[in-house]
Amino acid sequence: MSTNSTLNLFNTLTGRIDPFQSTEPGQVKMFTCGPSTYQRAHIGNYRTFLFEDIAQRYLEYLGYKVTRVMAFTDVEDKAIIQAKKEGITIEELTQKNENILFKDFELLHIKKPDYSVRASKAVDQAANLISELLNSGHAYWWTYQGVRNVYFNPLKFRGFGKLSHLDMSKWPKKQRRYHKDTYPGIPWNMGDFILWHGCGLEHVCYKTTIGSGRPAWNLQDASIITKHLGFSIDLACGGIDNLVRHHDYTIAITESVSGTQLSRYWLHGGHLLVDGEKMSKSLGNVVYTIDVTTKGFTGEQLRFFLIYGPYREELDFTFDKLMQTTKGLNELRAMILDLQRTRQQPDRDISATFAGRLTSEFQAHMNDNLDVRGAFDTLTQTVREIHRKRGALAFEEIENVITDLRRIDSVLQCLF
Repeated sequence: MSTNSTLNLFNTLTGRIDPFQSTEPGQVKMFTCGPSTYQRAHIGNYRTFLFEDIAQRYLEYLGYKVTRVMAFTDVEDKAIIQAKKEGITIEELTQKNENILFKDFELLHIKKPDYSVRASKAVDQAANLISELLNSGHAYWWTYQGVRNVYFNPLKFRGFGKLSHLDMSKWPKKQRRYHKDTYPGIPWNMGDFILWHGCGLEHVCYKTTIGSGRPAWNLQDASIITKHLGFSIDLACGGIDNLVRHHDYTIAITESVSGTQLSRYWLHGGHLLVDGEKMSKSLGNVVYTIDVTTKGFTGEQLRFFLIYGPYREELDFTFDKLMQTTKGLNELRAMILDLQRTRQQPDRDISATFAGRLTSEFQAHMNDNLDVRGAFDTLTQTVREIHRKRGALAFEEIENVITDLRRIDSVLQCLF
């Protein structure tokens, strides 16, 4: 465990633990990947959103003013297909799933970002970026199946693949183009990736300064970030599945336009498994929040389970494991409730003091790459000691302990 008072984070970009320092003192510009709203978010998605929430809340706990943007992918190949399947508009489809998402945010105590931005609301910026990339030669027009699209040539960007540490010596010599937003099952699109879908029979179209069409998924985060936070931010977060292709594309696009580093720190969260298997509709093991609450668990209990495991590691969900972590949370909550009920009595020992100990222990673990598990386990041990001695402690001391616990819970959001 780090004893340094500085927040230290595992930075995917450097591959090491780096001390966090924002560009502007006291201010943090933060970008977090959001949902693809063609479908309802499941608890695996919420594990990612929760580690991002912990990161934001802890930065605020340390005194930073955090401005956070979350991207909502509402226009993509999958959304077009799903809307047609359900016989509704894309707007109706994505709005329905957004409504569910924000209800789940309340359930899980996930703070709403300052800017929750739909990709469809940043099309103007997408067109601006493409214009710059076309002018610099990083991107070009190409007609595919009668539709005029725009593609990005990764070989034009020096350092392409630096986030995922891609071995560019394996890049094919023959030029290839990838025309879809995503190709399931393919780890890397080893070729030029699409930025802009021109208008075709199946496409949603927006009128822009570069013509009619829609931004590809690969461009959407770059458009949203640069429109609301600019070309230089402090922290970018997302799930590990966005590390390959997606985030390196975002870096290549933005840095090709600006010539400056997009983000100094990149954090990626591990997958959530269900009974040892990856969640998928084909396996029938996708778990939603309603599946958990129907079995009698609260939003706080599910939140705790999803934040308790180290965020970079895979976490295996079963209802038995959820029950086990819930027991630990309930024990701590019960001790805290007893402390709150403690009343002033004469002849108490005023020499024992726990003031500041809880917060210093909490910060020591959280500064060690957001070690929620270590923080919680140490917190439980110390509260257990306080609880055991509560009859002998001065009333003011117990009040100070409760104050410290409330401050800690501004991050954890599951103790009271």
